[in-house]
Amino acid sequence: MDATIVSLIGIFISLAFIIFLALRGVGIIVIAPLAVVVVSVFSGMDVLGTLSGPYMKGFVSYAGKFYLIFLTAAMFGKFMEDSGAARSIAEGLLKVVGRGSPFKVMVSISVICWILTLGGVSLFVVVFAIVPIARPLFKELNMPWHLFMAAFMFGNGAITMSMMPGTPSVLNIMPTKYMASTPMAAPVLGLAGIAVSIAWCLWYFKRELKKSRDRDEVYEEPTLMGGSGVDQYADRALPNVWISLLPPVCLIAALNVAKVDIVWSLITGCVVAVIVFWSYYPNKLETINKGALNTVVPVINTCADVGYGMAVAASAGFAVVSDILLNLPGNPIVSLAVAVNLMAGITGSASGGLGIVLETLAPKYLALGLNPELVHRIAVISAGTFDALPHNGVVITSLAVCGLTHKNAYRHIWFVHVLCSVVALLVIIPLGIVLYGK
Repeated sequence: MDATIVSLIGIFISLAFIIFLALRGVGIIVIAPLAVVVVSVFSGMDVLGTLSGPYMKGFVSYAGKFYLIFLTAAMFGKFMEDSGAARSIAEGLLKVVGRGSPFKVMVSISVICWILTLGGVSLFVVVFAIVPIARPLFKELNMPWHLFMAAFMFGNGAITMSMMPGTPSVLNIMPTKYMASTPMAAPVLGLAGIAVSIAWCLWYFKRELKKSRDRDEVYEEPTLMGGSGVDQYADRALPNVWISLLPPVCLIAALNVAKVDIVWSLITGCVVAVIVFWSYYPNKLETINKGALNTVVPVINTCADVGYGMAVAASAGFAVVSDILLNLPGNPIVSLAVAVNLMAGITGSASGGLGIVLETLAPKYLALGLNPELVHRIAVISAGTFDALPHNGVVITSLAVCGLTHKNAYRHIWFVHVLCSVVALLVIIPLGIVLYGK
C-alpha cells in the first residue's frame, strides 16, 4: 500500500483514538502525545523525533503567542468572580429580563452568560457561577433541569466566543497574531451571525418547553458536582451592579476604542477590578494565586492540541488533506470554514482547531487573495461550531458539574451550539463573499 495512504489512515486512526479516550475522561494532555505516536508509526516517522520536533514546536509556539493572554484573562475572571461582581451583574440582569416564566428564565440565564463571557470570565468558570442562580429558579417553576443546558450553552457559546465584534475572547484574538486583522474584524458578518443565532435559539427554547409540558416533565433535584450547589454569596454583601460593570467596560473599551493590546487591556481590567472591589475580596492573595492557577489547564490543553496538529501537518497524509481542502470547488472561504470545523471537531477544542489551521493553512488562504477580515471572522466562527462535539472539554465538564449526562442533555448542546452555528455560517459565508469578494 502507498506510504501516503498508510499515513492518511494513521491520521484517521489517531482521531478516533482521541475521541475514544476523551469520552472516557482521559485528558488531552495525555491523549495528544499518544495520538502523535500513532501518527508517527503509520507515517514512518521517528517517534521521539516527532514528539521533540513538530509536536513540541507547535506546543511551544502556541504558548509563546498566547500564554500571557490566558494568564491575564484567567486573573481577570477570578477578580470578577471572587469580588461578587459577576454575581451582582447576574442578579441585576434577572431583575431586567425577568424570572416569572420558564421562557424568561431560560432567556435570563443565556443573557447572564453572555455578559459574563463578554466581560472576560472563562467558559470553564461560568458554569460554577450560574448553577447556584439557575437551580432555585428551575425548582420554583418546576422546570426539568436538563433544559438548563440549552440556556447555558446558548449564552456560554458561539456569540461571545466568536461572533461578537470586539469580544476579548482568546478565540477572537488569535487571528490577529497571524494576519492584519483586529478583534472588530468583519462586524457586519458577526452581527448577522448573532441575529440568526438568537432567532434560532429562541425558537428552540419555545419548542423544547412545549415538548416538556406535553411530556409532563417536572423538576428533579440534580446530583451536582464540584460544589456548585453551594451559594458562596448567600451571606455576602455584593458590589453595586453598575460599579460591577466598570472593569469589563474598561477592558472592552481599551481593546476596541483605545486599540490597546489584549494583554494590556486585560491588565487594565484587572487593575480597575482590584481598585474598585478592594474591600470585597475575602482573601486577596488566594484570589491572585487561584486566578493564576486557572491558567494552567486551558493553556496546556490547547498547546497539546496544537502540538498534535503540527505533528499531523508534518506527515505525508496531511499533504493530501491540505490539497483536498485547498482545492474544494467554489469559493476558497468555504473550504476554510470546512478546514477549521474539521480541526475543531477532531481536537474537541475551538482554540486548538483554530490554532492548527492558523499555523498550517492560513498563509495559503491569504495567498489566494482572501480579505484578512473575512478570513478572521469566518475562521473564528467556524472554530466555534463543531468544537462542541461530545468529547469537548467544556461539554464534559459542564455536564458533570450540572449533574447531567450526554444521554439526557447533549441534544440541547447540539441544537443551540453546533447546529445553530452551522445555520449561521450558511448565512454569513454568502454575505461575506458579497461584502468582501474573493
